[in-house]
Amino acid sequence: MISKVKKIGVLTSGGDSPGMNAAIRSVVRACAYYKIECVGVYRGYEGMIEGDFKELNARSVNNIINKGGTILKAARSEEFRTKRGRQEAYENLKNKGIDAFVVIGGDGSFTGAEIFNKEFDFPVIGIPGTIDNDIFGTNFTLGYDTALNTAVEAIDKIRDTASSHNRLFFVEVMGRDVGHIALNVGVGAGAEEILIPEENLGLDRLLESLKKSRKSGKTSSIVVVAEGDKTGDNVFELAKYIEENMPKYEVRVSVLGHMQRGGAPSCFDRVLASRMGVKAVEALLDRKSNFMVGIHDNKITLTSLDLAIKGKSKINAELIKVSDIMTT
Repeated sequence: MISKVKKIGVLTSGGDSPGMNAAIRSVVRACAYYKIECVGVYRGYEGMIEGDFKELNARSVNNIINKGGTILKAARSEEFRTKRGRQEAYENLKNKGIDAFVVIGGDGSFTGAEIFNKEFDFPVIGIPGTIDNDIFGTNFTLGYDTALNTAVEAIDKIRDTASSHNRLFFVEVMGRDVGHIALNVGVGAGAEEILIPEENLGLDRLLESLKKSRKSGKTSSIVVVAEGDKTGDNVFELAKYIEENMPKYEVRVSVLGHMQRGGAPSCFDRVLASRMGVKAVEALLDRKSNFMVGIHDNKITLTSLDLAIKGKSKINAELIKVSDIMTT
């Protein structure tokens, strides 16, 4: 049975995402509200191994809810993958009097937390912070909504150029294993085609679709491509293939890249982070451990870390149908 929690550590791990600072703020202030101590762990698990800790209070997190990135920094730790590294981290936590921690990150971060929990029976709660929205057990991950808005805004600007010069633009968005960003951004930005890992359009069908659009009177087009799409070897090869087969089109490629991970979080992400942070602290105070905080039907929920890691998020089938109709 988990003993009473008196001091909670909070860390961010893996890639950063908008809303992480809002989640840190929520955890710290929830701790202050319930009159327990909170410690920030800098540079994720690497900082845990090195003992890079700082006491945090309600005033420590002033004016960060609107900031992108993470004030605690994020890093990937190869040493934490070893038993020796995790042992050092455990000893540092105990020496500091930390008896539970909240980790904000993705499935890799959760995997490390789950292993640590099993080895040392150490209470942990995860908050999903990743723009890909690829974590099972939640409708939305922190940063996803902001990333969508960032990408749509960028594509709106690219369309101005495409229309002015009668160009075809391939716009690559993040999504190595899933197409949530590409699908939603493609529909929201009115893309002529959307390429995602879950639906292999194929080069021939893509070519025919673009030719059909050209014949219907479209002089410019936008194709949104998830970075993990398998239609071609990469977005540049896709562009080359289309240019060779449709020489009347000027083809350009724009890779949005890490700009999707930066910037001020949207109101949705700020509110979601605040709700998740409070729930994470309350779960630990209720002596629960090895769970991830998520949201379903606008209700904050808990899912076991094991299920969150091993489960697969599903692409929205209805939205795929909508995209097919919108690109007619």
